[in-house]
Amino acid sequence: MSILQTSPGIKRAVLMAAGAVTAPGPALAHASEQGFVLLLPTGLYSLAGAACVALTVLLLAVLPDRALGRLFRPLPLLRARGGALHPWTSGVAFLLLLALLWAGWAGSRDPMENPLPLAVWTLWWVGLVTLQGVFGDLWAWINPWRGPVALTRRWLGARPLLRLPARLGHGPAIATFLGFAALLMADPAPTDPGRLAGFVGGYWLVTYLALLVFGPRWSHRGDGISVLMRSYGRLGLFGRRRGRLALGLTGWQALGRRAPPLGLAVFYLLMLGSGSFDGLNETFWWLARLGINPLEFPGRSAVVAQNLAGLLAANAALIAAYALAIRLGLRLTGSAMPLAAAFRLFAPSILPIALGYHIAHYLPSFLVDGQYALAAASDPLARGDDLLGLGRFYVTTGFFNTPGTVRAIWLSQAGAVVLGHVLAVVLAHVLAVRAFGPGRRATRSQAPLALFMVLYTLFGLWLLASPRGV
Repeated sequence: MSILQTSPGIKRAVLMAAGAVTAPGPALAHASEQGFVLLLPTGLYSLAGAACVALTVLLLAVLPDRALGRLFRPLPLLRARGGALHPWTSGVAFLLLLALLWAGWAGSRDPMENPLPLAVWTLWWVGLVTLQGVFGDLWAWINPWRGPVALTRRWLGARPLLRLPARLGHGPAIATFLGFAALLMADPAPTDPGRLAGFVGGYWLVTYLALLVFGPRWSHRGDGISVLMRSYGRLGLFGRRRGRLALGLTGWQALGRRAPPLGLAVFYLLMLGSGSFDGLNETFWWLARLGINPLEFPGRSAVVAQNLAGLLAANAALIAAYALAIRLGLRLTGSAMPLAAAFRLFAPSILPIALGYHIAHYLPSFLVDGQYALAAASDPLARGDDLLGLGRFYVTTGFFNTPGTVRAIWLSQAGAVVLGHVLAVVLAHVLAVRAFGPGRRATRSQAPLALFMVLYTLFGLWLLASPRGV
């Protein structure tokens, strides 16, 4: 007997998902495979993923702590040179940005043909952020501000005019990052080329002026985009250690640093909370909370205030739950460590979860929009040019039309979520051993945080499997 025959609720959900896919309105590639996803035994997959994370917790309780520490010992490779080339590569990136902004204003109004939306939301936000988290700090090479700021300072002989007040901490970075998240999730038309060009150009200019006024401190504590990229870069396999390029297990760079300031620790949680809400606000569940029929979605302009409130509430709830888990762990160990210090200590372990969900959430859209980006690069002004020699190029979505490929895509997404949580559990345990010493005390301190991560695994996999109506 088929799953549809045994579960009328699932049958209704499949029919609703199919209606959402075929209903008129803006197409989102990452939702088009959802009808097949609902036919998969995603409940079993989710339980298996959570069990994998729970098993990791149990293994950490019996494995030698010294062996775990050695896992994150990096392997030195080549002697790393300084960043002398960074201003030059940054200058090239800035010129490319100018070209994209011009295309945003002068090119096609179709976001699937104009290269600016595809470059921002597909190549940068999905592709580059993923590469940054997997391989290391690529952003240092293509940051579009470093070169122009260095050139301006050389011409004017100017130094920073003001000191960024220390009492602000990472507050400006948190504010600018939440502004970016609001654009992504609540703006009525974030992919409109002209509108996006205004946002991107304005953000570049404000950041450029802030760097001239406050100096590099703005990049470290004020620019939410740079802080985001640098945070993910600390997860990369490749990094610098004692003047050499080194290769290590994901997270080795984060373990080699001091505990982040409290503001940066909060920023890590916001990266995860905002990414999770980016998936939640598309689900039937969220639309039902707003009293909206997902088959008659009125458009993004009708849910701006609701999504902004949801973004803030989701982040606040995540920070509160994480802080509660940390506090319970301190009580179980009888530790006198202040909650703020423990919050800072374990916050880097959140980064693999944020990266894993980022990869999982955007994988389907990248498979389609990446093709559109390639076509737009070959014909940036939609005039029939073929700069890359692609010939007749057709975007395909055929891999969303067969159960086999949809299953492979969904399992890849689930694997990214589970792997992110497994790495997070291991990182948190290593940090606990450093703070509380090897043995049972470190294990007890991690029990509430481990439960939090197991439950968040289930939540992340539920988000991937949930029917979407936006």
